[in-house]
Amino acid sequence: MYKEKLIELFQKHQGKIIGSILGFFIAIIILLIGLFKTLFICICVYIGYYFGNKIDNREDLKEILDRILPPVKYR
Repeated sequence: MYKEKLIELFQKHQGKIIGSILGFFIAIIILLIGLFKTLFICICVYIGYYFGNKIDNREDLKEILDRILPPVKYR
């Protein structure tokens, strides 16, 4: 009975619960290692997620890098 209500509560407020837990962990990390190191970690995680998502969607990594990075002239 208690487990079913807990599952129902989680399904109803899934975004709020996950967001609160994520915010709590980010706050702990900021307190432990500092703001700029935490921001650097978050940026690296986002970049990894971005490229991983593109690879999962079967997009060509070379084309993605060509769109992001400036053109390079080859000899």
